[in-house]
Amino acid sequence: MADATEARAGAAGAAVAPLPTFAFFYGAHVPVAALSSFDSVVVEPDSDFDPRAADTPCTAWLAYVSVGEVTTARTYFKDIPKAWLHGENRAWGSAVVDQAAPRWPAFYVEHVIAPLWARGFRGFFLDTLDSYQIVAKTDAERVRQQAGVVAVIDAIKARFPSARLILNRGFELLGRVHASVYAVAFESLYRGWNQAQQRYTEVTPADRAWLMLQVGAAKAYGLPVVSIDYCPPADDTCARETAARIRAAGVIPYVTGPALDVVGVGVGAFAQGLLASALAAREAVRAERRAGPPAADAAAAAQAHRETAGWAGAPAAGSGQFVDRGADRAI
Repeated sequence: MADATEARAGAAGAAVAPLPTFAFFYGAHVPVAALSSFDSVVVEPDSDFDPRAADTPCTAWLAYVSVGEVTTARTYFKDIPKAWLHGENRAWGSAVVDQAAPRWPAFYVEHVIAPLWARGFRGFFLDTLDSYQIVAKTDAERVRQQAGVVAVIDAIKARFPSARLILNRGFELLGRVHASVYAVAFESLYRGWNQAQQRYTEVTPADRAWLMLQVGAAKAYGLPVVSIDYCPPADDTCARETAARIRAAGVIPYVTGPALDVVGVGVGAFAQGLLASALAAREAVRAERRAGPPAADAAAAAQAHRETAGWAGAPAAGSGQFVDRGADRAI
């Protein structure tokens, strides 16, 4: 019954205005032409992509950045004072950063955002926003950490007012930062990926109901909301059907493989009649993967996957509890 209600609400919303389209691609080699059918595309900044060289006036390219965690592979890791590293995500070998450190917002803008801005990125996908939950064990500490995350977002917009920011979750922050945010993404409205068990999962109705409450809150601020769901990369039927279910629920879909290294399926493939070209692009990427990337590229992609698949504080349905991303993978 809940899904039927969501579908009716989504259908009504779809009749009002076309939705923006989003893609997330973390592979080492970015298929620019295939992804240029999307309005906004998030890429791994350590890939081969150069936003200044992309002749895609209708597509905004955003860099993936991690706020709450950092790995030793990031060039700025060595510059972070050790006193700011308050814990670790053992599943992925990343350090949890103290968001309440007074100088952290300025450091983040100077060492993470500014270099990417200089390279031509004009938007950023802010991940691991709730990783502080790993180390914050009291309500008072959680409040301090959340205030620190808000300060980071405020600092980015103060330095780069035109920066387009997409949040990965961060639902609890929207009351304070919604005016600075372009869109909100989350994972798995219908289909997820369990990293620890290496298997695909079906989202429970209770979890989906909780997520839809967060979707409603984000929409109330006028923000586009994207669900990133997971299907086997070779299963185009699963991708199409899952995207259709997400869209029927009134959410913008993007369905991809668990490594986010194939061109996924979103609402644009249907609305713009581009499904055939999107599927062809997916097959081209698969062929390249079968051929095998150079060892250095494979290592870089693996490192990016480890960081982007880190802990994200996905809540159990409505409970306020959080689970390790290593157990139930998020972006």
